[in-house]
Amino acid sequence: MTRIKKYFVLVFILILFGCSTQSPTANSATVKPVDLVYPLLDTENSRWFFFSSACRPFGMVNLSPDTEVNGAWGSGYRYNTETIQGFSHIHAWQISGLSVMPVQFNASQAQSLFTDYTSKFSHDSEKVTPGYHYVELDRYGISAELTSTKRVGFHRYLFSGNDRPAILFNLNGIFGPCELIDGTLEKTADRRLIGKFVNSPTKRRPKPLTVFFQIEFNTTVDSLIHDQKSGNYLAVLHRDDEAVLMKAGISYTSTENAAKNIKAELPHWNFEHVTLEAKEEWNTLLSRIKIEGNTEKSQRRFYTDLWHALQGRRIISDVNGAYPDNTGDHFRIGQLPLDEKGTPLFNHYNSDSFWGAQWTINTLWGLAYPDIMEEFVRSLMQYYEDGGMIPRGPSGGNYTFVMTGASATPFIVSAIQKGIVENDLENIFRALKKNHSPGGIMEKAGYEHQTSKGGGFGYYLQNGFVPYPIPEGEFGYHQDGASLTMEYAYQDWTLAQFAKKLEHTSEFLNLMQRSQNYRNVFDENSGWMRPKNVTGDWREPFDIYQYEHGFNESNAAQSTWFVPHDMAGLAKLMGGEDRAAARLNAQFEDAMKLGFTAGNSHDREMHPEYSRIPINYGNQPSIQTAFVFNQLDRPELTQYWSNKVIEAAFSGLTPATGYNGDEDQGLMGSLAVLMKLGLFQMNGGTEENPEYEISSPLFEKITINLHPKYYPGKKFVITSEKDTPNGLYITGAQWNDKPLKTLRLRHSSIVNGGNLALKLSENPSR
Repeated sequence: MTRIKKYFVLVFILILFGCSTQSPTANSATVKPVDLVYPLLDTENSRWFFFSSACRPFGMVNLSPDTEVNGAWGSGYRYNTETIQGFSHIHAWQISGLSVMPVQFNASQAQSLFTDYTSKFSHDSEKVTPGYHYVELDRYGISAELTSTKRVGFHRYLFSGNDRPAILFNLNGIFGPCELIDGTLEKTADRRLIGKFVNSPTKRRPKPLTVFFQIEFNTTVDSLIHDQKSGNYLAVLHRDDEAVLMKAGISYTSTENAAKNIKAELPHWNFEHVTLEAKEEWNTLLSRIKIEGNTEKSQRRFYTDLWHALQGRRIISDVNGAYPDNTGDHFRIGQLPLDEKGTPLFNHYNSDSFWGAQWTINTLWGLAYPDIMEEFVRSLMQYYEDGGMIPRGPSGGNYTFVMTGASATPFIVSAIQKGIVENDLENIFRALKKNHSPGGIMEKAGYEHQTSKGGGFGYYLQNGFVPYPIPEGEFGYHQDGASLTMEYAYQDWTLAQFAKKLEHTSEFLNLMQRSQNYRNVFDENSGWMRPKNVTGDWREPFDIYQYEHGFNESNAAQSTWFVPHDMAGLAKLMGGEDRAAARLNAQFEDAMKLGFTAGNSHDREMHPEYSRIPINYGNQPSIQTAFVFNQLDRPELTQYWSNKVIEAAFSGLTPATGYNGDEDQGLMGSLAVLMKLGLFQMNGGTEENPEYEISSPLFEKITINLHPKYYPGKKFVITSEKDTPNGLYITGAQWNDKPLKTLRLRHSSIVNGGNLALKLSENPSR
């Protein structure tokens, strides 16, 4: 056994026991939910912010190896690429950087390392668990361990041989979605470096963002070599026989705050302690939902889904509450409100879009993680206070106008209707109403920074629909009028429910009237939603499977069902519930032949063949459709098709399978969790006393531990008893030992605690 391997045997025993790919099931008393997570899921099809390893929940630091670095898609950690290009600390929505690479060299090799530094590695020796990553760099004989706190990356390297140990800092160049420029590094003490670099503007994030950092070592930095051509740096370390430890604290506000982040979160050098803390923090969150029964594989995939539901969106504020505000004409450093002890009342966040959140994190976070949901609402409102608008996907303190509509509205309204957010309601209503008015975010199409025409909102207000194409031209992405009309109508309905709660009668009536605008793009002759041009003529020719011709990231077959707030009205337009259910059932039968997805990548959706799928569980626009049958009085079809979707699309447990193309920072992971729990909210939980639809769960027993700060009950328990091993249809349901008349439960009932007992059979029952 080599010296490297001997050194880490004890570490593996302490940290990784029970975390290998052969973990026992969650029913074992010795195994925790965190032990069942499989971080390598879907890493053959990764994107820059998808993969996580050495990070904390929502951490500013998202430390992991990069095997590909060029572009937002197909970058970061790609399982089938066998060469590591560095360890980056930031894998966020439109932000990247602080890539470091441990190397060894002799005097003749120093300059060549700036262009020739990558190393092969093997998955055979690699260890990856939530909060920890171990890998061996074959070229150098270096073993590398990574972990982190919220804002500090923590590294441990063991160098072999007699060459000089060093750390290469790649502070300039293309990393993921960004070009890094103006990178600098300086030595301020024998064991300390400070630096910064700039994330150049992108077409999605239109303003630059500076990342500041401080590096601390447990050994001396003998010299710092700067390569003028690349702008990158090589920190040459003092040679000794001990492992090299390195802390990397980051900040989006200043070097001083990067240092404060280190001082507050990592004042010691105990690597095992931090790794175990990271594991326990993940386990605490994952343990809010306990599952029993089914197979080891299904349990492992469930906790991997839940793990994805709790990451991706990242903190941008420092421990003292300082944060970058890029919403105005000039960059400023903002300050979050503090409590009496000087602690920020909440964290501030980056986030990809809330587009599709109504069927995913709205329900999951609102039930099991209300504390997280409240914090995100407060963060979204901070953007409003700073820049005058609630964002739908901020990056680096900057509006990105990702996707379309006012997608944060259902998220915030859901938090209010569930009693998670109870204060400042009038101000929140004014903020949301602004997005639904001229001058608000509905006017802007995807990434439309300089104009307010691409969203077609003026046409929506005047004519009751958004035309396709918008006659003024192209101003952003996703100017697909039929989809925009339906999305605005739904979001108007959700804001109407908030207006009703506050007794704003005129706003309620106006928004409710607007919520019926979806009818204006329903073609009674064809029976499908259909784009109209500016004069009100239906689009010709019309192909229900043609992708992105009036429908955002979807086709007419998929998007026709996007009426979350009025499925009864849609069914009536289609000729009644029976006809609607028969049509949707036929769509599912066709979609099943393709596995309910367009393939394992987002790009496949635009392929002429794969885009012609009637139901797509690889992207957000039609992920609610299995539960539409509940709305059509056919719950047995919801139970059947949700089971089939889980089996085909959300059961894989390999680097080649996972979320089928578009896991937008926890949305698809959350969806998979909800489908396996058998819980759903069609309108995103935005009505008064929100309702949960019930379907057949995947597990024999599910226990959701309710947060005591928000909910009076202790536990919400779901049990299912099958008359045969293949039972998936609900034939009986009791709530707290009393029969349920419908497969629905109110939020107020669930959060008071109780037991839902289901009987499942092979034979369907309506």
